[in-house]
Amino acid sequence: QVQLVESGGGLVQAGGSLRLSCKVSGRTFSTDVMGWFRQAPGKDREFAAAISQRSVGLYYSDSVKGRFTISRDNAKNTVYLQMNSLKPEDTAVYYCAADFAGTIWPPRASDFDYWGQGTQVTVSS
Repeated sequence: QVQLVESGGGLVQAGGSLRLSCKVSGRTFSTDVMGWFRQAPGKDREFAAAISQRSVGLYYSDSVKGRFTISRDNAKNTVYLQMNSLKPEDTAVYYCAADFAGTIWPPRASDFDYWGQGTQVTVSS
């Protein structure tokens, strides 16, 4: 059974940092393209970042570029999202997701097959 479990969310002041983690089990993690998405209340889900299987390819949305860094540790079956210079508009539920095929770069949001349950990030002003 495939599982993606996020952790590391919480409440932080504007300008602060958080590091999200997503542990994957039940499949060969190193073959998957991994991504982070977020959804704020009343808004559509946003594709924030993605990383290719060997970390060569990196994708960031314009809204997080320069502030967020995606990384992965294939030995630990874990993908990370380091979030710096956080803003109140970064407040959202953050989800990690796996693209099992991993053949298209950069991936489209529709390429992702499996999702975690999400972790809440709240940035206070």
